[in-house]
Amino acid sequence: MSDILETLMLVCFGLSWPINLVKNLKAKTVKSTSFKFLLLITVGYLCGIGAKLVSGQINYVLAVYFLNLIVVGANIVVYFINKKHDRENG
Repeated sequence: MSDILETLMLVCFGLSWPINLVKNLKAKTVKSTSFKFLLLITVGYLCGIGAKLVSGQINYVLAVYFLNLIVVGANIVVYFINKKHDRENG
């Protein structure tokens, strides 16, 4: 049961990242994006992955952590693309 609840928590958080990614792609600016926040979220997901690996709980929940980490990583990539746009546009 705890794995199901953890997965639901990750899915709820994880659904926000593609929405944020699309918003940032359309905005083409970093003005409303916090790089420190993205890094903090990344560290949180890495800690969750580490906890699963250390405890030996290699299951579907771990896959959800990795999926969320990938989408947050895409948000970080878009951050740097948008930062370049901001520099070019003054």
